[in-house]
Amino acid sequence: MLERVLTAALRCWRFKQTEVCTLNFDMDAFSEKNWLIVGLGNPGLRYEKTRHNLGFMLIDKLAQKLQTQVKREECRALIGRGEFENQTVELAKPQTFMNLSGEAVSCLVKKSDRTLGKLIVISDDLALPFGKIRLRGKGTHGGQNGLRSIIDCLRTPDFIRLRIGIQPEHPVTSASHYVLENFSKNDLTEVENILNTSVDAIFAIIKYGVEKAMAQYN
Repeated sequence: MLERVLTAALRCWRFKQTEVCTLNFDMDAFSEKNWLIVGLGNPGLRYEKTRHNLGFMLIDKLAQKLQTQVKREECRALIGRGEFENQTVELAKPQTFMNLSGEAVSCLVKKSDRTLGKLIVISDDLALPFGKIRLRGKGTHGGQNGLRSIIDCLRTPDFIRLRIGIQPEHPVTSASHYVLENFSKNDLTEVENILNTSVDAIFAIIKYGVEKAMAQYN
């Protein structure tokens, strides 16, 4: 990180005789603040394996990779902490239930060691085909109530999100019932593949930035 900052400063120094120089980079990308990765879902065994809990499932997978446990209580959420590429990565599962996720997230990002520029939110997406993921640096909630709550509470849509598709192959009579159903046995292998790819996408964001990660995984 220091090397990148010094390189930008040296470039400015070389041209200071002839022009006004501005260090034009996003300071959040260079900041020492922690990455906060929030997976959306509903707490309790009843919802553990449902489609709506893909965010929680990915947090569990990330916790395995980072060799940490997500169990410390903070801001009506469970928190774990690990290290990746010499950066601190915090994992969070809001315990507010999906539709009130923003209450936990807004509380978490207020802490001095966190920033919106290093917030990543993981959610399921009923409009995205099953097996697909999408990364975005910002955007609308797209009808996902957890994202809707976060945008409302933060008063901004400007945060990174990873959406995991759960779109059914056939029309369903009730979307709310569908998202709260467990994955079928036939889907479990694909779910595992999706989670592994999503872990790689999250780590790519941290290591290379969201633009490069989007180019690789979208």
